[in-house]
Amino acid sequence: MSRILIITGLVIVAVGIFWPWLTRVGFGRLPGDILIERGNFTIYIPIATGLLFGIALSVVLWLINR
Repeated sequence: MSRILIITGLVIVAVGIFWPWLTRVGFGRLPGDILIERGNFTIYIPIATGLLFGIALSVVLWLINR
């Protein structure tokens, strides 16, 4: 359990460090993401980004457990 928590923390730190670069290459504003802007109200629903992140995390965890 402690190994999984450490790896999860390292992945979160890595994503935080690389997030500015990832947004420049298009991650975070994928075609399946929903953005609604009305006046002073903005809502962002990252459906495609969440799916891509979930798949990547599943692959990484599968490789670790293998």
